[in-house]
Amino acid sequence: MKKKWSVVALSAMMMAAAAMCCEASPKQTENTEAAAAWAAETEAAAADTALPSKDPAGNEITVPEKVDKIISMAPSVTRLLIDLGISDKLVGVDTYSEQYYGDELPENLPAYDMMQPDNESIVSLKPDIVFTTGMSSSGGTDVYAAVRAAGICTADIPSASSLDEIGESITFVGDCTGTKAKAEAISRDYSSAVADIKKIGDGIPKEERKSVLYEISTPTSDSPAIYSAGKDTYITEAITDIGAVSLTADQEDAWPSISEEAAIAMNPDVILTTDNYAKDVVNTLLSLTGWENVTAVKNKDVYYIDANLLNQPNQHVVSAMIDMAKDIYPEAYDGMEDPFAQ
Repeated sequence: MKKKWSVVALSAMMMAAAAMCCEASPKQTENTEAAAAWAAETEAAAADTALPSKDPAGNEITVPEKVDKIISMAPSVTRLLIDLGISDKLVGVDTYSEQYYGDELPENLPAYDMMQPDNESIVSLKPDIVFTTGMSSSGGTDVYAAVRAAGICTADIPSASSLDEIGESITFVGDCTGTKAKAEAISRDYSSAVADIKKIGDGIPKEERKSVLYEISTPTSDSPAIYSAGKDTYITEAITDIGAVSLTADQEDAWPSISEEAAIAMNPDVILTTDNYAKDVVNTLLSLTGWENVTAVKNKDVYYIDANLLNQPNQHVVSAMIDMAKDIYPEAYDGMEDPFAQ
């Protein structure tokens, strides 16, 4: 019996000794944890500096490690590049960028038609990257095929269908241009402002929510149709987020055409327009024949929203949302500040 106990005891002692040998010392544990933390930091740093391998349209791209020469074929991107402080890297833009932001761009920049760009001229500038917009391929043709064939990184940013996609495009441009930290800060401010607006909008009672007709164009005798924003567009989402009801939210087309008669029948509480071609557009809308009994016209709730803010999908959409919100619900949004006010 004593011998059996001794064997058991010896086995237990051996197991304890083995356990003690295998147990890491405090110093070993500290070193292991430090190594794991270093590995995690290294992995995070690598991910932080990794260049995009695909553009927002899903095309595979190879972004140069150093981007010094940029062509922007989208005014929304041009505005973002200005705000990122790298407009001096632009060597070419689209004609709308030149029209809207010429005073903030380098002098004598070549300007191209975004729908029919001069590929030969673009290639001759030897840009490191060309940012394009989904509008350019709306006809079903890759109008930058020759630029891609020349081996130039061509990053396509489709027209955003949601407010979240705008934030994603901001960080994408930052990732491509070596301005990641600043772009992420802009995207955070943008997303935070959208959330603040939506929080107020969600708090507006349903019975107090106003119906809105958004108009891109003003009806005339020559062109009586009204273009608006339909389903799955960030503009409709923006109108909804401020606590209003978009009267074209159920339209399947992203940019539906509505007859003047149909628009009148909608009887909107508010009319918002970004038409910057019609002269004195607000008074033009208030004086349209046949619109006298429309609630928005009777109450003079017709407002112009800066097209450069609302129609260009970048961080300044927030500025347009705040303008719309204060026009429609001035008391609810009193004190709301625009983080991107210029």
